[in-house]
Amino acid sequence: MKYGEKEIKEFDINKEENFWPNKNKKDYTIKVTLPEFMCKCPRSGYPDFATIHLEYIPNEKVVELKALKLYINSFMDRYISHEDSINEIFDTIFEGLKPKKMKIIGDFNPRGNVHTVIEREEDVRSKAD
Repeated sequence: MKYGEKEIKEFDINKEENFWPNKNKKDYTIKVTLPEFMCKCPRSGYPDFATIHLEYIPNEKVVELKALKLYINSFMDRYISHEDSINEIFDTIFEGLKPKKMKIIGDFNPRGNVHTVIEREEDVRSKAD
């Protein structure tokens, strides 16, 4: 196993060191694009490719970008649906960040004449009202 494969296989996004203190108290938006997402279809085993768009307004923490990259890369050998992958990523990152607002879009490459876009969003600020 090569060192990059080992790092991805052993990586745990849930470690506290992957989420850093947000030193800025005013609201601002962080937008991250991850254009090389890959997972495997749970039925056929064919690869599925997507661009992941993550957007959030941080509260107390921000996600370390290398940690996010390694976490996203950990899906490449997993058999998981489009819907399940985006929901799992959202839940995991949301739990670690506890942001004021977060949105994720998984824009999957067409396969078999089907183009899928999965979106999920949560705004904690609107729940506080």
